[in-house]
Amino acid sequence: MRVLLTNDDGIEAEGLGRLREALLELPGIDLLVVAPDGNRSAMARSITVRRPLWVQEFSFADGGVGYATDGTPVDCVRLASLGLVDGWAPELVVAGVNHGSNLGDDITYSGTVAAALEAIVLGLPGIAVSQQSAALELDFRQSESFDFTAAAAFTARLVAELAATPLAEGTLLNVNFPGRAPEGIEVARLGRRLYRDALALLERDPAQPNRRLYRVYGEAVEPSDEEADTDVAAIASGRVAVTPLHFDLTDHTGVRALLEHGLDHLLEPARRTSES
Repeated sequence: MRVLLTNDDGIEAEGLGRLREALLELPGIDLLVVAPDGNRSAMARSITVRRPLWVQEFSFADGGVGYATDGTPVDCVRLASLGLVDGWAPELVVAGVNHGSNLGDDITYSGTVAAALEAIVLGLPGIAVSQQSAALELDFRQSESFDFTAAAAFTARLVAELAATPLAEGTLLNVNFPGRAPEGIEVARLGRRLYRDALALLERDPAQPNRRLYRVYGEAVEPSDEEADTDVAAIASGRVAVTPLHFDLTDHTGVRALLEHGLDHLLEPARRTSES
């Protein structure tokens, strides 16, 4: 199986390195690493369209070679799928291991999840893997202390299993590991990510009075009992959260409601104006 490994923390990130090592131990895996040349966290599904992309070979400590680009995580997937390496195209995209969780609503900001989403846009299965830090934070802030061993090993076993039992078409798995020894695995729905956000003025630029520095984001709120079966609650209780995702954002109930209501009458004033 041809596996593309990417991330949003950069090609030198420890999480990617540990996952690369675990994947290389699998028999029958043809691994290609294409990742950003620096941190591209929270870039979501950003793509680079206004300039060409630089790509440079990157040498890992064990002598292996990957490719670093000045693009985004989604650009990495596009580069690999469009023939960056002659004769090679991915059959599976794995993104991670991300430094910090990607839970609930926050997945819409995540470059890690975006890379896996790009896989299913291209008709490929995808896996996004993220790791809470040892500080056990529930928001976007984390300490520098991570142990990626369990997450990397679990993901490698998951990839091996998918080689024999593929995911349903159009599905990606969003995997989050707690920052301590896991107490189990929970297949969970996405939760709500609520923060105590506040706009705080930190300072004014003395040279430019109209220029001010603000802090916007605050701490996460602890999950409530109503979130008991969510990925947020799973991580808070020390369990691995596995959430199947797809790309269809359509509200099908809303489609039916609008069809029943009918919208053609909204065009009548414009029609009368054009006919007069």
